[in-house]
Amino acid sequence: MPDFTHERSCAGLVAGVDEAGRGPLAGPVVAAAVIVPAKSAPPRLLDQIDDSKRLSPVRRARALEALLAAARDGDIVFALAAVSAREIDRINVLQATMLAMTRAVARLGRAPALILIDGNRAPAPLAHQARTIIGGDALSFSIAAASIFAKETRDRAMRRLATRHPGYGWERNMGYGTREHLQGIESIGPSHHHRLSFAPLSRD
Repeated sequence: MPDFTHERSCAGLVAGVDEAGRGPLAGPVVAAAVIVPAKSAPPRLLDQIDDSKRLSPVRRARALEALLAAARDGDIVFALAAVSAREIDRINVLQATMLAMTRAVARLGRAPALILIDGNRAPAPLAHQARTIIGGDALSFSIAAASIFAKETRDRAMRRLATRHPGYGWERNMGYGTREHLQGIESIGPSHHHRLSFAPLSRD
Protein backbone atom coordinates (compact mmCIF):
# COMPACT_ATOMS: atom_id res chain seq x y z
CA MET A 1 0.00 0.00 0.00
CA PRO A 2 1.24 3.53 -0.70
CA ASP A 3 2.20 5.65 2.29
CA PHE A 4 3.46 9.14 3.16
CA THR A 5 7.19 8.42 3.31
CA HIS A 6 7.99 10.69 0.35
CA GLU A 7 5.53 13.36 1.42
CA ARG A 8 7.03 13.55 4.91
CA SER A 9 10.48 14.28 3.47
CA CYS A 10 9.31 17.85 2.77
CA ALA A 11 8.13 20.36 5.35
CA GLY A 12 5.98 22.29 2.87
CA LEU A 13 3.00 21.42 0.69
CA VAL A 14 3.49 18.29 -1.40
CA ALA A 15 1.47 17.47 -4.51
CA GLY A 16 1.26 14.05 -6.12
CA VAL A 17 0.83 13.93 -9.89
CA ASP A 18 -0.15 11.12 -12.24
CA GLU A 19 -1.72 10.71 -15.66
CA ALA A 20 -3.97 8.33 -17.54
CA GLY A 21 -4.44 7.66 -21.22
CA ARG A 22 -1.06 7.69 -22.90
CA GLY A 23 -1.63 4.49 -24.86
CA PRO A 24 -5.18 4.60 -26.31
CA LEU A 25 -6.00 5.33 -29.93
CA ALA A 26 -8.72 7.80 -28.95
CA GLY A 27 -9.55 10.34 -26.29
CA PRO A 28 -7.49 12.74 -24.20
CA VAL A 29 -4.60 12.34 -21.85
CA VAL A 30 -5.77 13.32 -18.35
CA ALA A 31 -3.53 14.36 -15.47
CA ALA A 32 -4.36 14.96 -11.83
CA ALA A 33 -2.50 16.82 -9.10
CA VAL A 34 -3.46 16.12 -5.48
CA ILE A 35 -2.38 17.57 -2.15
CA VAL A 36 -3.06 15.26 0.80
CA PRO A 37 -1.55 16.65 4.02
CA ALA A 38 0.39 13.80 5.58
CA LYS A 39 -0.27 15.02 9.13
CA SER A 40 -4.01 15.36 8.68
CA ALA A 41 -5.01 12.84 6.03
CA PRO A 42 -8.67 11.87 6.48
CA PRO A 43 -8.76 8.44 8.18
CA ARG A 44 -11.57 7.33 5.87
CA LEU A 45 -9.16 7.52 2.93
CA LEU A 46 -6.35 5.46 4.38
CA ASP A 47 -7.77 2.03 3.60
CA GLN A 48 -9.28 3.02 0.22
CA ILE A 49 -6.41 4.62 -1.66
CA ASP A 50 -4.08 2.45 -3.70
CA ASP A 51 -2.49 2.41 -7.14
CA SER A 52 -5.49 2.71 -9.46
CA LYS A 53 -4.28 -0.32 -11.45
CA ARG A 54 -4.59 -2.48 -8.33
CA LEU A 55 -8.19 -1.49 -7.68
CA SER A 56 -11.22 -3.11 -9.27
CA PRO A 57 -13.53 -0.71 -11.13
CA VAL A 58 -15.98 -0.80 -8.21
CA ARG A 59 -13.31 -0.07 -5.59
CA ARG A 60 -11.78 2.63 -7.76
CA ALA A 61 -15.14 4.37 -8.15
CA ARG A 62 -15.67 4.20 -4.38
CA ALA A 63 -12.20 5.59 -3.78
CA LEU A 64 -12.93 8.50 -6.11
CA GLU A 65 -16.14 9.31 -4.26
CA ALA A 66 -14.22 9.27 -0.97
CA LEU A 67 -11.61 11.62 -2.44
CA LEU A 68 -14.28 13.98 -3.75
CA ALA A 69 -15.96 14.03 -0.34
CA ALA A 70 -12.62 14.84 1.29
CA ALA A 71 -12.12 17.67 -1.20
CA ARG A 72 -15.58 19.08 -0.45
CA ASP A 73 -14.70 19.03 3.25
CA GLY A 74 -11.46 20.89 2.54
CA ASP A 75 -9.27 17.99 3.67
CA ILE A 76 -7.50 17.59 0.33
CA VAL A 77 -6.96 19.74 -2.76
CA PHE A 78 -6.98 18.44 -6.32
CA ALA A 79 -6.95 19.69 -9.88
CA LEU A 80 -7.41 18.00 -13.25
CA ALA A 81 -6.25 18.82 -16.76
CA ALA A 82 -6.69 17.17 -20.14
CA VAL A 83 -4.94 17.38 -23.48
CA SER A 84 -7.09 16.51 -26.49
CA ALA A 85 -6.39 14.06 -29.29
CA ARG A 86 -5.74 16.96 -31.66
CA GLU A 87 -3.14 18.42 -29.30
CA ILE A 88 -1.57 14.98 -28.92
CA ASP A 89 -1.26 14.71 -32.71
CA ARG A 90 0.32 18.15 -32.88
CA ILE A 91 2.94 17.84 -30.12
CA ASN A 92 3.19 14.02 -29.56
CA VAL A 93 1.89 12.03 -26.62
CA LEU A 94 4.93 12.46 -24.36
CA GLN A 95 4.80 16.24 -24.62
CA ALA A 96 1.02 16.12 -24.22
CA THR A 97 1.47 14.19 -20.98
CA MET A 98 3.96 16.75 -19.70
CA LEU A 99 1.57 19.55 -20.66
CA ALA A 100 -1.36 17.92 -18.87
CA MET A 101 0.71 17.55 -15.71
CA THR A 102 1.86 21.17 -15.87
CA ARG A 103 -1.71 22.37 -16.35
CA ALA A 104 -2.98 20.27 -13.44
CA VAL A 105 -0.38 21.65 -11.02
CA ALA A 106 -1.09 25.21 -12.19
CA ARG A 107 -4.79 24.71 -11.45
CA LEU A 108 -4.23 23.66 -7.84
CA GLY A 109 -4.37 27.29 -6.75
CA ARG A 110 -1.50 26.63 -4.34
CA ALA A 111 2.24 26.43 -4.96
CA PRO A 112 3.61 23.08 -3.73
CA ALA A 113 7.10 23.04 -2.29
CA LEU A 114 7.56 19.55 -3.75
CA ILE A 115 5.84 17.74 -6.61
CA LEU A 116 5.96 13.95 -6.67
CA ILE A 117 5.52 12.59 -10.19
CA ASP A 118 4.91 9.00 -11.16
CA GLY A 119 7.51 7.81 -13.66
CA ASN A 120 10.96 8.98 -14.65
CA ARG A 121 10.25 12.30 -16.39
CA ALA A 122 9.16 15.68 -15.07
CA PRO A 123 7.79 18.52 -17.18
CA ALA A 124 10.42 21.21 -17.70
CA PRO A 125 8.36 23.96 -15.97
CA LEU A 126 8.10 21.78 -12.84
CA ALA A 127 11.53 20.14 -12.88
CA HIS A 128 13.11 22.42 -10.28
CA GLN A 129 10.58 21.36 -7.65
CA ALA A 130 9.79 17.82 -8.80
CA ARG A 131 10.86 14.36 -7.71
CA THR A 132 10.13 11.53 -10.10
CA ILE A 133 9.34 8.11 -8.64
CA ILE A 134 9.18 5.02 -10.82
CA GLY A 135 6.16 3.03 -9.67
CA GLY A 136 5.17 6.01 -7.56
CA ASP A 137 1.46 5.21 -7.71
CA ALA A 138 2.20 2.12 -5.58
CA LEU A 139 4.52 3.97 -3.19
CA SER A 140 3.26 7.51 -2.59
CA PHE A 141 -0.19 8.16 -1.14
CA SER A 142 -0.66 11.44 -2.99
CA ILE A 143 0.44 9.94 -6.33
CA ALA A 144 -1.93 7.01 -5.77
CA ALA A 145 -4.75 9.48 -5.14
CA ALA A 146 -3.81 11.31 -8.34
CA SER A 147 -3.83 8.03 -10.26
CA ILE A 148 -7.41 7.39 -9.14
CA PHE A 149 -8.55 10.89 -10.09
CA ALA A 150 -6.89 10.65 -13.51
CA LYS A 151 -8.03 7.12 -14.36
CA GLU A 152 -11.63 7.51 -13.20
CA THR A 153 -12.00 10.95 -14.78
CA ARG A 154 -10.73 9.72 -18.13
CA ASP A 155 -12.82 6.53 -18.06
CA ARG A 156 -15.97 8.52 -17.32
CA ALA A 157 -15.15 10.93 -20.14
CA MET A 158 -14.74 8.02 -22.56
CA ARG A 159 -18.06 6.53 -21.50
CA ARG A 160 -19.72 9.89 -22.18
CA LEU A 161 -18.04 10.13 -25.57
CA ALA A 162 -19.22 6.60 -26.36
CA THR A 163 -22.84 7.76 -26.25
CA ARG A 164 -22.09 10.41 -28.88
CA HIS A 165 -19.82 8.23 -30.99
CA PRO A 166 -21.26 4.69 -30.94
CA GLY A 167 -19.66 1.83 -32.77
CA TYR A 168 -16.16 1.93 -31.28
CA GLY A 169 -16.97 0.34 -27.93
CA TRP A 170 -15.34 3.13 -25.95
CA GLU A 171 -17.59 2.40 -22.99
CA ARG A 172 -15.72 -0.91 -22.69
CA ASN A 173 -12.25 -0.32 -24.16
CA MET A 174 -11.77 3.32 -23.08
CA GLY A 175 -10.20 4.08 -26.46
CA TYR A 176 -7.57 1.35 -26.40
CA GLY A 177 -6.91 -0.59 -29.58
CA THR A 178 -9.08 -3.63 -28.97
CA ARG A 179 -10.46 -5.73 -31.79
CA GLU A 180 -13.88 -4.13 -31.33
CA HIS A 181 -12.38 -0.65 -31.55
CA LEU A 182 -10.30 -1.46 -34.62
CA GLN A 183 -13.32 -2.99 -36.33
CA GLY A 184 -15.27 0.20 -35.58
CA ILE A 185 -12.56 2.33 -37.14
CA GLU A 186 -12.54 0.06 -40.21
CA SER A 187 -16.31 0.27 -40.71
CA ILE A 188 -17.06 3.84 -39.55
CA GLY A 189 -13.75 5.61 -40.00
CA PRO A 190 -11.98 7.69 -37.37
CA SER A 191 -13.70 10.37 -35.29
CA HIS A 192 -12.25 13.73 -34.31
CA HIS A 193 -11.39 12.15 -30.96
CA HIS A 194 -8.99 9.68 -32.58
CA ARG A 195 -5.24 10.20 -32.48
CA LEU A 196 -4.35 10.23 -36.12
CA SER A 197 -0.62 10.12 -35.34
CA PHE A 198 -1.01 6.68 -33.74
CA ALA A 199 -0.71 3.44 -35.70
CA PRO A 200 -2.73 2.01 -37.37
CA LEU A 201 -4.47 5.36 -37.96
CA SER A 202 -1.21 6.95 -39.10
CA ARG A 203 -0.74 4.51 -42.00
CA ASP A 204 -0.86 6.09 -45.46
